[in-house]
Amino acid sequence: MTMGAGSGAGEGSGADTGADGDPTALTDGVLDSGRLAGLSPADLATEFGTPFYVYDLDLIGRRVEALRAALPRGFRLAFAVKANPALAVVTHLRRCGVGADVASGGELETVLRAGFDSTAVAMTGPGKRDSELQAAVAAGIGFITVESPGELRRLDAIAAAAGKRQPILLRLSVSEDAHLETVRLIGGVEGKFGMPLQTLLETARIAAASKNVELLGIHAFGASNLRDADQLVDHVAQLVEVGRRMAAQTGTQLRLVDAGGGLGIPYSDAETPLDLERLGYGLQALRNRWDSDIELHDMEIVLEPGRFLVGPAGAYVARVVDVKGPDSAPVAILDGGINHVLRPALVQSEHRLAILATDGLRAMVRTTVAGPLCTGIDVFTTGTMLPRPRVGDLVAVLDTGAYGFTEAMPLFLSHPSAAEVAVKSGRAQLIRPRVAPAELLDRQINPDW
Repeated sequence: MTMGAGSGAGEGSGADTGADGDPTALTDGVLDSGRLAGLSPADLATEFGTPFYVYDLDLIGRRVEALRAALPRGFRLAFAVKANPALAVVTHLRRCGVGADVASGGELETVLRAGFDSTAVAMTGPGKRDSELQAAVAAGIGFITVESPGELRRLDAIAAAAGKRQPILLRLSVSEDAHLETVRLIGGVEGKFGMPLQTLLETARIAAASKNVELLGIHAFGASNLRDADQLVDHVAQLVEVGRRMAAQTGTQLRLVDAGGGLGIPYSDAETPLDLERLGYGLQALRNRWDSDIELHDMEIVLEPGRFLVGPAGAYVARVVDVKGPDSAPVAILDGGINHVLRPALVQSEHRLAILATDGLRAMVRTTVAGPLCTGIDVFTTGTMLPRPRVGDLVAVLDTGAYGFTEAMPLFLSHPSAAEVAVKSGRAQLIRPRVAPAELLDRQINPDW
């Protein structure tokens, strides 16, 4: 889906709440009335060049507060750093009071450099190297999610060598086809993520007997980009019940359940956003039930939102360098493409797009917008009604604050990388400079054979 010149991505950008004053009715986006994070796109392009990413840090803060306002007691947030590991964004989220979920040693270094208290950091994900586990144990992070019996053995030895007792969760495998019907549909087949239930229970008994790890609870990630509040609530409810079973069989207390991320955002005008009010009501009903249960009264739940917090707060901006084809169906070529924004091609789903023209109304025509790369998949939208593009126009690809810059393929065709810009309180600042191909060449070695 796309938008024309000056259109907003969600009415009411800049407001902290919805029209009814409900802090959970969050509808704003980075583009409002033709301005990005409240600033002129033309001014941003003049100062920083194109292409660039721009992130509205104030909007990120509002989204944190809206989600936090919907959650009941005992729920805490850990930002999924993989969604956007830009140091300035991660540091801002730390200032907003959230924790961090990291999935690599590099992400661990990012959050520590951003000033996170190590106890507010979780490490999840498969294939953790010994060096990454050693760094996490040395840093004293809040917990590590263990993916397999083998990973538990390695972590146990690493913690013992460090003279530490490392808090852990065990990760439950889920059915990829069944989305969040995870607990009912867990099978006996090992997959990339987590352990089948029987393996998890056997591993839990080993962990509970160890002096080097401390078994806190259970983790499972259901599905990505869900906007159905009821599914998310059901996932949490089912996962807690599996955690209760694990605790009962190991004689431990279920203290922590990590329900993963998956909180979604709309990528087109036809999609509805996640209903935070409904999510809050559903989770509060669960909390009321747990509060009357002595085994679960003190249990905490971790949610790992990524794109929900940062996705709508970002846009990718590129310039039209060529327009060809008939006036009724033009093709606009930008100075950046899937080398900077891969997600539309990767998941075969168009993002909302806006031509940021300021020279008055133009005829709406069926327009194709593509990048400069030598591949047919380098296309942002095909035959979509847009104001007729002109060379020099700026085009914004919206909802790219998550899985944008770092999910791209910047080395393809050796174009410069996109710059990254953050805006806070009306002030724009470069947070990652553009990297020229010559800089990458300087890091290569041409052998003297």
